[in-house]
Amino acid sequence: MRTRRGGRWIEHWEPEDERFWAETGERVARRNLAFSVLAEHIGFSIWSLWSVMVLFMGPEYGVDPAGKFFLVAMPTVVGAVLRVPYTFAVARFGGRNWTVFSALLLLVPTSVAAVVMTPGTSYGTFLAVAALAGVGGGNFASSMTNINSFYPLRKKGWALGLNAGGGNIGVPVIQLLGLLVIGTAGAAQPRIVLAVYVPLIVAAAVLAALFMDNLGPVTNDTGAAVDAAKERHTWVMALLYIGTFGSFIGYSFAFGLVLQNQFARTPLQAASLTFIGPLLGSLIRPVGGRLADRFGGARITLGNFAAMAVATGVVIYASAEGSLPVFLAGFIALFVLSGLGNGSTYKMIPGIFQAQAVRRGLAGEEAAVYGRRLSGAAMGLIGAVGALGGLGINLAFRQSFAATGSGTPAFVSFLVCYAVCGAVTWAVYLRPVVKQRSAAEPEAAEGARRPVYAEV
Repeated sequence: MRTRRGGRWIEHWEPEDERFWAETGERVARRNLAFSVLAEHIGFSIWSLWSVMVLFMGPEYGVDPAGKFFLVAMPTVVGAVLRVPYTFAVARFGGRNWTVFSALLLLVPTSVAAVVMTPGTSYGTFLAVAALAGVGGGNFASSMTNINSFYPLRKKGWALGLNAGGGNIGVPVIQLLGLLVIGTAGAAQPRIVLAVYVPLIVAAAVLAALFMDNLGPVTNDTGAAVDAAKERHTWVMALLYIGTFGSFIGYSFAFGLVLQNQFARTPLQAASLTFIGPLLGSLIRPVGGRLADRFGGARITLGNFAAMAVATGVVIYASAEGSLPVFLAGFIALFVLSGLGNGSTYKMIPGIFQAQAVRRGLAGEEAAVYGRRLSGAAMGLIGAVGALGGLGINLAFRQSFAATGSGTPAFVSFLVCYAVCGAVTWAVYLRPVVKQRSAAEPEAAEGARRPVYAEV
């Protein structure tokens, strides 16, 4: 390790070398993963800040339900856009250096929100300040790209799932804090939530500076971004990620508002329920990665979309019947399944590009380098498009409630989306393909038809 550009840099990193991994790599990777999770966790909390702030906004704020749905959608779209430059910032500035900077940047939306959270503030001001919270969404892309570089392919499903799951837990944590504040200090004290996060942001930045590393071999490759954008698999996976992560973040932001508007829950009653789904969805994400490591990400993802369609059907039934217990069961199941699918889809990304390398005739370290190069670039694009699914969910709810006073039409559209995602997963990654052989290669009865990407 040597110092350059003012930070801690590791100049030799070969995680696919089993001896290097056992002697040095695993220990260093785990340390960086731990503090990456912490920083990303705080980032997710700030990204979902306004899903909590709207629960404090009573009639005196003068914002109707449709306005609140749009308000919580603002950080989603900004975070989605920022995920692309955040992905490439890791190679430009170093994973450790960027983690420190991006963590400290969270102080801006937190501090500004503390200033404007008062009745009488204009709706336009609320929209602008909510948009600032989008910087927390960008943290996910840089964190995942960074950890992807630290781990070998055989460990990526678990590592990326753990990194993302630990970050995702930031959503229910801030919602739990909001519940605690509303239940004790009342719905007129939103600044208490913000005051708690300022020292946490500083602590995450300091710990990242002290204990994380930059990887010298990870460099920006603009050609990789262009190549990843040209790959059809990048956009196929972006669609699937809309169905999984887009659902998770969209439902996380909208859950409290749906309960208030469809089932007439008070802010306290809504806050007491909203954290459950995001918490379970976050905790199970590493399990999705682990299952994908073992059984193949495509298989787990297909089964997951089928289950999400069933859960959505339950929610549609409960929504039409006005049954809150059944609605909660179905909605929480959607959270769990979206978290599981998050883990399996992200495992698929490096596996797909590794398979592409083999199909191109590459092998060994050359194939690994190709896979890391394109998967790292693709993750930023996939993460950005997937996050836009959260925007789509909130806009669908906004239109649904404005037009019918119910979320049922929105859920019907989500059911169609999951059916499409499941069909695409099967058609692209699991559909058996007949392998063409020459006359000199007699066809075996077994293996003539097999899914090309079944193991990704």
